[in-house]
Order: sequence, then C-alpha cells, then structure tokens
Amino acid sequence: MMNKLSERKLKILQLIIEEYISSGEPVGSRTISKNTELNLSAATIRNEMSDLEELGYLVQPYVSAGRVPSQNAYSLYVDELMQTEPIKHDEIDTIEEVLNSNICKIDDLLNETVKLLSNLTSYTSIAILNKETKRKKNLIKHFELVPISEYLVVMIIVMEDGKVHNDIINVGNSISKEKLDLISTSISGNIVGKSIYELGDTLSSYVKEEIHSYDVFFENIMKTLDKNIDNSGPLSIMLNGANNIFNYPEFNDIGIAKSFFTLIEDKNSLVDIVKTKGIEKDNVNIIIGDKSMGDLFDNYSILTANFDENDSSLAKIGIIGPRRMDYKKVFTLINYITKYLNDKL
Repeated sequence: MMNKLSERKLKILQLIIEEYISSGEPVGSRTISKNTELNLSAATIRNEMSDLEELGYLVQPYVSAGRVPSQNAYSLYVDELMQTEPIKHDEIDTIEEVLNSNICKIDDLLNETVKLLSNLTSYTSIAILNKETKRKKNLIKHFELVPISEYLVVMIIVMEDGKVHNDIINVGNSISKEKLDLISTSISGNIVGKSIYELGDTLSSYVKEEIHSYDVFFENIMKTLDKNIDNSGPLSIMLNGANNIFNYPEFNDIGIAKSFFTLIEDKNSLVDIVKTKGIEKDNVNIIIGDKSMGDLFDNYSILTANFDENDSSLAKIGIIGPRRMDYKKVFTLINYITKYLNDKL
C-alpha cells in the first residue's frame, strides 16, 4: 500500500492505533505527547491528528473526544507500520504440549488447534477443513470380507486416518469360505492404497467380473461402498471461543454482539469472507472489515493462514475478532502455529 504521509504522521498514527487497541478508548493528543519517542508538544500532535482525520485515517466518534483509527488506518498499520514481535517462550511451550500429543486424525488436530488459538488470543478462532483434499488423501489401508453365516458377510474397510467401516452384507446365495477369501483378496489387491473416491466405475466393473454369479452380493457391496463415501459437502467449519467477544467493551452493545453471532452462524458468508484476498504478510492473510463487505463484517477483522499437506491446501486456521484487534499478537501466533503444523506433517 503506497501512502504519502510523512514519517512523523506515520509514527503518530502508529502510536494512536496501538494505544486504541490497548485501551479501547478514543486517543487524545495529550496521551500521545507523553511518548518519549516523539518529543512533540500536544498542540503539534493535535494539528497532525487533524490532518490525519482529514485524510481519512482517524475518526472522532463524538465532539470533545479523542480519535479512533479508521479502516484505512488499520490497513496501513498491518501492511506497513506493524512491527511484529517474537513469540513468547511460554506460548511455545503451550503450543508444543498441545500439538505434540498423539493426535492422528486431522479433524481432531484442527479442533485442538482452534481451542489453542482461542485460549492464547482470547478471540474467536476458526478452522475451515477442505474435505475434498482430506478425502483424496485418506487412503484405504485394509479391506476384508469375513463370513458370519451362510448368507451374510462383514465387509471391513480400515482407512489410513484410523476410521473403520464395518458393514454386514447379504450375499444372496450360499458362498464357500474359499470363494469368499478369493474375492476378498482380489478386491483388496485392487483398492488398498486408493481412496474410496478413486474407485468409481473401474471398481464397479472389476467387482462385477469377480462375482458375476452373485448379483445381489455385487449390488450390496457397491451400495455399501457408496454409503461410506462422505457426501456432507466440500468444507467443514470449526469455531471456538465465540463468547470471548464479551471480553471487549464494544460488545456490551447488544446490537453489536448480536451481529457478531449472526456473522459466525452464517457459515456460507463466513467462508466467502475468509476466501477474500486481503493484505498478505508472511503467509498470513489479513482482512480488515468494512461496509463494502456487508454490514455484518464492518466492525471485524479476520487473520488466516493455510495449513498445507504435501503442497495441497488442507485447511485454513485463523482468528475473527473486533477490528480493534491485537494484530501483532494474533499474527505472531497464527504464523507460528501454521508453520509448526506444516513442519510437523
């Protein structure tokens, strides 16, 4: 983002934004004049603040009040003025303790991650899992047909993520154990190492050829495989810490609080917002809300980063909170956690 502000104006704007993020109260010139970095009088700072207001970077919420940052000010801040800080040692210890535990399933890992993020930031955390990527990567580890009676078998499918499908299938006709073992071994050799989504018509024609004399058995195998395919939609959304918004005084207004819950309950709109290209900073996407994105998102910001596996986008994790967000802290934590997860996998 290009700007034509002087170094002095930029420094004053940075101090105002960081003071407002910290206090939640409109910032006056006297407060900024106490900063030893500036060595400027309150009158000089007041004049600079008036210029910044005319330029659209500051807003005076009511007469005789100090100023608060505008959407443009926050965008300039995260793009150019924000000085990131190293993550704290106790935060690293907490992250490693939680994420180093023996978590095998990606859903469980993301659930733990959103809990961790909301606890560390005191904001609402979000994870969006790309289920299409997950499904394609979740391969069949084991397949077996086990007889339980003359006409019934159990079809066992074990997936790499640890999920086990056990389904009782009607064979239709009497089948010997030897024939069943042969069918089981043949099918296993053709589907192990593939995802259920890869099988398609190839498996259908293959299975039919193997058990052509058992039409009912064939139909039941294919129906059962189809049943085990997750068709619940391409994305899964996880949220944690929604009640954290009540830690911030602006949400004492029932209307603002209600708009926040309306926002996070509308999953489709939330996904669209998260996909918006914002300010990219070291793999973190920072979206500063404004009215152009709809009234519901006007007062909020979202920071997200991709959680990848083998160069495929598996999930996004991030934070949604008030526009008056501690961007430095949130940026540092999201950046560290996503890099940690990507390295771990």
